Amino acid sequence: MTEPGFAEIAALVRRRAGIVLTEDKSYLLETRLGPVLQRFGLASLRVLGERLRAAPGEAMERAVVEALTTHESSFFRDGRPFEHLRALLPRLAARKAPGERVRVWSAACSTGQEPYSIAMLAHETLGAGAARAVEILGTDISGEVLARAREAAFSQFEVQRGLPIRALMTHFAQEGARWRLKPELRGIVRFEERNLMADCGALGRFDVIFCRNVLIYFDSPTKTRVMEMLARMLAPEGVLYLGAAETVVGLTTRLAPLPGERGVYGVSAQRAAA
Repeated sequence: MTEPGFAEIAALVRRRAGIVLTEDKSYLLETRLGPVLQRFGLASLRVLGERLRAAPGEAMERAVVEALTTHESSFFRDGRPFEHLRALLPRLAARKAPGERVRVWSAACSTGQEPYSIAMLAHETLGAGAARAVEILGTDISGEVLARAREAAFSQFEVQRGLPIRALMTHFAQEGARWRLKPELRGIVRFEERNLMADCGALGRFDVIFCRNVLIYFDSPTKTRVMEMLARMLAPEGVLYLGAAETVVGLTTRLAPLPGERGVYGVSAQRAAA
């Protein structure tokens, strides 16, 4: 049985975040939206649905979307994309003219583990000059998770997920129960609140784009729209990293898989010739 208010909540999340919330996930609403009900003094999901149908206001809509957005993240997640990037970064940096930097975009970056993993990798491959050679942008729809990302402070549980002990001891300083990334790496990364449902073209072109494990939450038209945008924003010799289970096939002809790689894409011959 569908939860009361589900239709209104699902419509909002789809409109604002592109996320398809199916009825089999309705059980999540009570748990995730409990704090939202309390914050706005609402008695039930049915009342929330009624408010969303009427005139909810920006604050309420944002609170609902943030509560239902998945923020799963870990350091060096899935491993292989970072192995590929480790070999790629020095080549990209070598092609840059003096004063130019390799531009990296971590889209839907959540609490920052992905862009900070890239920063650590840049420091390890490019040395002390990484800050002059690389610019890393992390974006997310959620201002709440970006606030946490900017702190660059992680719990013992978070640093144990994917972060090698050597990287922890080299790049972090312990502050009580948390571990904070050192300033020289925090300075390579900046964060902006951005929604992939909107046109992000004003951010410019990037040599590397990470947009992993995001498309799985979108419907087909939204996937196509997002992939076309990312393709336009990828530099001619740039690389796009998707999740291992994600693909551009059927979504855009502007990108093509790199031979022998899974979830790694470059500009297609068709776009290059255009």
